Amino acid sequence: MLIVNFSHVLTPAHLAAVERLTGRAVSGVVEVKTQFDESRPFAEQAQGLVDAAGLTSERWQTEPLLVCLPSYNYAAAAVLAELHGRAGYFPAALRLRPIAGSTPPQFEVAEILNLQATREEARRRR
Repeated sequence: MLIVNFSHVLTPAHLAAVERLTGRAVSGVVEVKTQFDESRPFAEQAQGLVDAAGLTSERWQTEPLLVCLPSYNYAAAAVLAELHGRAGYFPAALRLRPIAGSTPPQFEVAEILNLQATREEARRRR
């Protein structure tokens, strides 16, 4: 499984936790430096970030992916829309959470969000 990371650097402990939660080996991590300019349209910037991941159209559609979305909500929404357009589905998302009382601040893997399953379940409530 390939992780496309639009957020903070993932540690070996994060990757081990992902493998435990998913039951799949992490084949690689694509780090995408993410910074949004408030004065420019976010959709355009999201397209550039997803382009920067360097995956072909075929890989977006066929490779098992896990994404670590930007922590800024509007940026995450724009990146997620771009990813859905390229992959044809919502990829699973990695959620990190702060470790209580850690100094300096540290983060741990909280869960893997199956966004496609969430979408499909929500459609039943239409």
